[in-house]
Amino acid sequence: MASVASWADSYRETSAGKFSAPFHFIDAEDSPPTSCSVDLSRDCGDTGCSVSAIANYTTLVQDTSLSATERKEAMEFVIHFLGDITQPLHDEAEEVGGNDISVTWDGTTTNLHACWDTQMVEKDAGGENSTAVIEDFAGKLITQIDSGMYESEKADWISCTDITTASDCATEWAQDANAFNCQYVLKTDESGQELDGDYYTGAVPIFELQIAKGGYRLGTWLNNLAAAA
Repeated sequence: MASVASWADSYRETSAGKFSAPFHFIDAEDSPPTSCSVDLSRDCGDTGCSVSAIANYTTLVQDTSLSATERKEAMEFVIHFLGDITQPLHDEAEEVGGNDISVTWDGTTTNLHACWDTQMVEKDAGGENSTAVIEDFAGKLITQIDSGMYESEKADWISCTDITTASDCATEWAQDANAFNCQYVLKTDESGQELDGDYYTGAVPIFELQIAKGGYRLGTWLNNLAAAA
């Protein structure tokens, strides 16, 4: 699965796949850090969003009138978007989901969104984006889900995983992640700040939790798709 999880990011950069760019996020028009919320009718644009994409491609995966290639592509979208939707800044319009908030990471200029997508996670995982490091990091989270700090929480993560109500479930997941923008991600103005320090330390338990949620939900979603086939 890891080999196809990032396909949607690469595809969106192609001429054939540029239509899919809006599917990676939902632009919550809220007011962090004062007020955080996701409203599907307000926030999902005319060209679609992560919530509508998850609902659409969940349906297409099950459509036996489509070719195997088309259904495989739909599955790759589902896998990717169920990950995207757990990252708080993928559920936020403020400063283009943090992309327009310039910060530094280890002395190098970047943006807040990139730090949550990549730099902070890579540091926590072991400092590099390699298969061995990622598998080790995933293994630690799995242990926490099975018998650690997440064991008592995991049932709540999949309280909405009915593939027949995909839009409702995806909206709930987006709302869950979006709340962290008020609680921590955008609680203070980090413009121009170095994030590889106290901010990173405070972010670790949030993104570890969200990654664990995303993986556990995805496994349940795929199992439910298989059961319905």
